[in-house]
Amino acid sequence: MADREDEELQMALRMSLQSSPPEAKRSKPRDSAEESVEVRNRRLQRELLASAAEKRIRAMENKSASAARPVGAREEVVAKSAAAAVGPAAAKAEVEGSQGGKVEEGERTGLDSGEELSSSDADQLFLMVFGKGVSRDVLAQWSNQGIRFSSDPETCMGLVQHEGGPCGVLATIQAYVLKYLLFFPDDLGKLEANNPLYSLVQKTFCQSSFAASDNFASITDDRKERALVHSMVEILFLCGSGKRAVVATLGVLSHHADGGSEFDQNEMITKALEGLSIESASDLQKVLRVKTYASWTAAFSQLMAMLPVFRSRMGAMIFLISSLLSRGLESIQADRDDPSLPLVTAPFGHASQEIVNLLLCGRAVPNVFDGRMDLGGGMFLKGIPASMEVGFLSLLESLNFCKVGRFLKCPRWPIWVVGSESHYTVLFALDPSVQEENELEERESKIRRAFDAQDQSGGGGFISVEGFHQVLRETNIKMPPEKLENLCCTGYIVRSEFWQALLDLDKSMGGFKDSTGSTGKKIFDIYHFNGIAKSVLNGNIAAGGESLLQRPRLCKLSVSVPPRWTQEEYLADVAAASSSDPAGKEGGLVEVNQPSQHAPLVDCIRTRWPRAICSWVGDAPSIV
Repeated sequence: MADREDEELQMALRMSLQSSPPEAKRSKPRDSAEESVEVRNRRLQRELLASAAEKRIRAMENKSASAARPVGAREEVVAKSAAAAVGPAAAKAEVEGSQGGKVEEGERTGLDSGEELSSSDADQLFLMVFGKGVSRDVLAQWSNQGIRFSSDPETCMGLVQHEGGPCGVLATIQAYVLKYLLFFPDDLGKLEANNPLYSLVQKTFCQSSFAASDNFASITDDRKERALVHSMVEILFLCGSGKRAVVATLGVLSHHADGGSEFDQNEMITKALEGLSIESASDLQKVLRVKTYASWTAAFSQLMAMLPVFRSRMGAMIFLISSLLSRGLESIQADRDDPSLPLVTAPFGHASQEIVNLLLCGRAVPNVFDGRMDLGGGMFLKGIPASMEVGFLSLLESLNFCKVGRFLKCPRWPIWVVGSESHYTVLFALDPSVQEENELEERESKIRRAFDAQDQSGGGGFISVEGFHQVLRETNIKMPPEKLENLCCTGYIVRSEFWQALLDLDKSMGGFKDSTGSTGKKIFDIYHFNGIAKSVLNGNIAAGGESLLQRPRLCKLSVSVPPRWTQEEYLADVAAASSSDPAGKEGGLVEVNQPSQHAPLVDCIRTRWPRAICSWVGDAPSIV
């Protein structure tokens, strides 16, 4: 039977080279009772290849005729048969992939493609992610979290989290999804939108003339799906240094997405996953299948076809594994400061900072400062290597446990993953201009970078006298001799004391003191998204009462950044203004329409915009 099928394929290809369109090729009658599902699928795939060859040859010979020619009988039959064999998602990916560019024939696949991991790779992968003695509860958390959008209209652009643990994966994907939905809404049909160079070309235009819409309910399902796939492709190629993307799937799903609606596909995949549990490396090795792509277009097409798989309860784990394999297991271990620790932290199964950094910058480094820190003796601590598309803010910085560098604080797009002690959420603005700095902010940033470059204390906030003089030279600060002597008398310079001296030093001498108050106040809106589903009241008129609705949380915050350079100084001005100048005009202040409110998220915001004053309507934004 195989020889007969090969002969038919060769005949179809020969006929496609004829000068006139051939008659539709029809196979000999088959006994359907003898034809297995596997043989049938192979036959349909061969017929699809033959049909594709015919269409390419005809298009090259007569483009205009090809554009107007109706679909032939055989092509229509083959297209319908192929859609039934590989499912509507794969058929949709076939069309959309052809619009974005050519897909390599060797890489064009469906859900049943891929190779098994070797037992040694499976052992290394499982141990690297979960470590020894991982609890069943942690494994259950990571085996029961799909990558799904919220069904609630107000939060429909967000991914829903039902289990604790994988929030680091979901929040990082969410940040990239928002990048595409907010700032590339008209480019979701272009595969080149994934290219970082494309992003840089668009950046200037967006920052100067574009602010995204807050009408999230108007975003179509198709746009959300394409934004999600663009995000996953970008992350995987970022992990693969722009050269490759490794896509993982589960072998048990190879024949369970073969047609029907999205609901039917989800139901079939759910049934296929019944009873499946990943409790050991051998379990992982039995079911995991992987394939490597060197083409963005081919990876995009495969991920579009695999969306039902990523929506399944195994979605978050599969994407994490894809990211790790795209980077390479040996490279992952080389990125880390302590490779002996698992990437999923015990005892609660949270995603480590290394996982979040891998998805943000393509490197599984454990730290959030810029570059690397030299400890001496050939030892280094590894941080973020370059500027990012989306950034990261941490509550731990407000508690002085770490120092987030500018690569993460000032990403190309105003979107940040926010880390607390136990959860990851997302902060974003619609207008890229919120990242623009005024004169004194630029001055402060320059001095801060120079100081941090000399700080070898691991973020402790002090530098040597030699390093201090280097900072003064680089930033052109003219410090009076008596203040210079006071700062250097102990043999090291503390950041807080240096900053206080700059606050007392006039800006004409390189300091921050500005008696004119001409810098003004920065006012903008920012949004916070928490993917953890929360029960909220949902009015039910028909039932005459209210019901509980599970949905993520979205909070809009009004942010104002005062022109003063310490909060104490600003509050003193407010007190003075309230007694003698209610409008605050003499102090260069703008009246605040809403009272200041506080929540842990505000502390995170202030690590990016010091002295920020925030307010909101309704419940306080939650980062847990």
